[in-house]
Amino acid sequence: MLPAETNLRQPVILGFDPGRDKCGIAIMGVDRILRHREVLAAPVALERIQALQQIFPISTIVLGDQTTAKTWRQQLVALPNSPRVIMVDERNSSLEARDRYWQIHPPKGLQRLLPHGLRTPPGPIDDIVAILLIERYLNRLTR
Repeated sequence: MLPAETNLRQPVILGFDPGRDKCGIAIMGVDRILRHREVLAAPVALERIQALQQIFPISTIVLGDQTTAKTWRQQLVALPNSPRVIMVDERNSSLEARDRYWQIHPPKGLQRLLPHGLRTPPGPIDDIVAILLIERYLNRLTR
């Protein structure tokens, strides 16, 4: 988790990688500066998003369109003061997130010797998927 910047004036985007058991959340500005990321249990995700709305000026929620996305979209839209919710293609994001994990956290020790495709991140990477969803959305806007 990154430290919250409470004096943000520019709207930010919340990336949301929905799941049955756990979800990934990331918050990034249109300047592509990452403000926050976390992986949390699915049952507390909506409550956490509401809490983050008190800290960050969230203008848009970018939601992955795969696992349980329709159900999550309905719940997000029903939140009080819900920002707009945009669905983004989530295909191959988990594989891309694995690669990004190793860019953020370069392998050490014996992990360095393993071929790239055999390295497995030590924990969940749903937050990195949420980052990628925001980036896909921003890339779509700038085309």
